[in-house]
Amino acid sequence: MFGYRVPAPDQAMLISGGRRGLSGAPFRVVTGHGTFVMQVFRKVRFLTLAMCEAEVAETCVTKQGIALTVKAVIAFKVGNDTESIVNAGQRFLSDQDQMSVLTGRIFAGHLRAIIGSMTVEEIVTERQKLATEVLDTSKAEMAKIGLIVDSLQIQSIDDGDTGYIAAMSAPHRAAIQRQAQIAQAQATQASAEAEQQSARKQAEYARETAVVKAQYTAEVDRAQAQAAQAGPLAQAHAQQEVLAAQTELAQRAAELRQQQLVAEVVKPAEAEAERIRVLAVAEAERMKIQAEAAASYDRVALDRMLIDQLPQIVKEAAGGLAGANVNVLNGADGLGEIAAGLVSQGLTILDSVRRGLGAPQGRVEEDGEPAGLE
Repeated sequence: MFGYRVPAPDQAMLISGGRRGLSGAPFRVVTGHGTFVMQVFRKVRFLTLAMCEAEVAETCVTKQGIALTVKAVIAFKVGNDTESIVNAGQRFLSDQDQMSVLTGRIFAGHLRAIIGSMTVEEIVTERQKLATEVLDTSKAEMAKIGLIVDSLQIQSIDDGDTGYIAAMSAPHRAAIQRQAQIAQAQATQASAEAEQQSARKQAEYARETAVVKAQYTAEVDRAQAQAAQAGPLAQAHAQQEVLAAQTELAQRAAELRQQQLVAEVVKPAEAEAERIRVLAVAEAERMKIQAEAAASYDRVALDRMLIDQLPQIVKEAAGGLAGANVNVLNGADGLGEIAAGLVSQGLTILDSVRRGLGAPQGRVEEDGEPAGLE
């Protein structure tokens, strides 16, 4: 007799036949849990709380008098609160598909009213503003029937055959086409530059490859030429080394022979010449010493002879005065002065003779006697 009923998560269970619900509603609302129901005395219905969808395709006239066909999609559902469920259950419980139909009609009316206050430019460029205004104006009316709107999307706006939207978009299309052409030209130019760059790189790579090949070929040719000349060059180097060794040996032999000649001929000759020079110097020195000794001896002998002859000279001088008339004024003193004068004359004669002997030897008068003697 009693049965336990549980609604689905997206459903509201409406129980009628018992005590009334909230605010005098003809049924009791149960959501989110189960309850016992007397099957004979109670009747149970279920109202969906899932998201529903309504489509609108309405021809509207703008502020400028241009007819536009606007298509929109409305996402709505029954509110989760008990009041919204009661309002929706009383209107749509027997035919829940009517929620989409009624919602579409409500939004169509508000859409016509809002579009009638806007221009085509505003509608096209400000779709979100249009959707927001439609939602705001329909919110209170939708709440009365227990429905809430989650979103409103304007899918399309069509002006039919008038061509107004196309004409409005013509400058933008022209600008877009111009930008597209510019972009295409830039892309073409970039492509051409890329091709030219690629061609330059390929040419440069080919040139570098050719240069490397030429260098490699030159190195191979040079190596082959060096290999071909290696034998003759080695033989020439060997001969050159032999000639250099022979030349050096000949130079050493010549130097040795020169040293031998110096030792055998030059050195003895130099030694003999030095001996003769030394002997000559010694002989000259001996003769000089002998000459000086002889001259010294002659002077000594002459001095001795003059000294020996001095009394006789004085005597002869005094004898010359014997017949002379000489007056002696000072007596004995005067006589002494005369005698002293005679002696002085004798000494003067002796000194003259000595100076005469100091003249160079070999200077002899024609009569064979030394110079200075008369």
